[in-house]
Amino acid sequence: LDSLQMKPSIDSKLPDLDTSIFAVMSHLAHTTGALNLAQGFPSFDPPQALTERVHHHLTHGGNQYAPMPGVSGLRRIIAEKTRRLQHRDINVDTEVTVCTGATEGLFSAIQAVVRPGDEVILVDPAYDSYEPAVRLAGGVARHVPLKLVDDTHDFTVDWQRLQDTMTAATRLIILNFPHNPTGTILSAVDLDTLADIVRGSGCLLLSDEVYEHIIFDGQAHMSLLRHDELWERSLVVSSFGKTLHATGWKLGYCIAPEPLSAEFRKVHQFTTFSVSTPMQLGVADFLQSHPDYYDQLPAFYEQKRDLFCELLADSRFRFKPAQSTFFQVLDYGEITDEDDLSLAKRWTREAGVGSIPLSVFCEQAFTGSRLRFCFAKDDATLEQAADKLCRL
Repeated sequence: LDSLQMKPSIDSKLPDLDTSIFAVMSHLAHTTGALNLAQGFPSFDPPQALTERVHHHLTHGGNQYAPMPGVSGLRRIIAEKTRRLQHRDINVDTEVTVCTGATEGLFSAIQAVVRPGDEVILVDPAYDSYEPAVRLAGGVARHVPLKLVDDTHDFTVDWQRLQDTMTAATRLIILNFPHNPTGTILSAVDLDTLADIVRGSGCLLLSDEVYEHIIFDGQAHMSLLRHDELWERSLVVSSFGKTLHATGWKLGYCIAPEPLSAEFRKVHQFTTFSVSTPMQLGVADFLQSHPDYYDQLPAFYEQKRDLFCELLADSRFRFKPAQSTFFQVLDYGEITDEDDLSLAKRWTREAGVGSIPLSVFCEQAFTGSRLRFCFAKDDATLEQAADKLCRL
């Protein structure tokens, strides 16, 4: 009788975690009617030619399971793009896998290679999905903060501190460049430095490169794919959602050498098995007929960055235009000394503009007074938001 009256015990695997800050701030913006410059999604639709190809496959037999690694035509497009832009030849059949968005790709990669007790190095500010995935795999996260170069708001990797954090237990280093939220990018020298650090170790690399095509001022994306030595130990994850203004389609991919891809696919097949077939077919068609699309994307978002920054020129915020991504970090230190999380929520309610606090991406309390704003919005929205921010 006592056993019949017992209730199941829920012993949470992530007891200290709550709803993601992105969901929290988007919900707050929605309920208050604020302009949502918090969560990173565009306010405009994907190219019409793309949606037309997806619709075609929705009505012409493209609605059943896709192959587990992804539709062959889309994997071929990814391989061709990788060869052209990163100078890396990859095997279409064994080294590229289409994922249900970059988040699934990152999760599957971490589950595939991290074992109980392994240490994983994260670079702070770190995207909030990394550490929970590490913990669910039984790993232990070690945080290395970016360092602020000077008062111009330039962030860079503290390579010496990263090297000092490595131990014999270090299994994986997770990198995110172009970096969300700071916009920092890597240089060829950075890649060589990283190679020097991991050489002779068994450490693997997971590179989150979802903003690979959104880099400004004529600079190039230095992917880990470019570096022969780093490539051998890397899983590189990217996203069509960011590139094609279609974050809700949840379409990404992972590129890795065959042995790592094989391990990745063992997990991927049981987290999602396969990805939306009409979306894959439509994207493959669109990119096949618009091979220059990637080349036009930086200028498109650079215009939006420049507009947003110009509109804020007379504000009390301090900032340096972002090098990459579609986020601009603003320093509010001359306006208030309030902590960033409280301020982001208050300004969403009172000023009518949603943002993301940088402290939530960091293990230790973030000492800066900075908020992240998404400028992947139509010009009218950016003008309204800037007007509100200039009044603060």
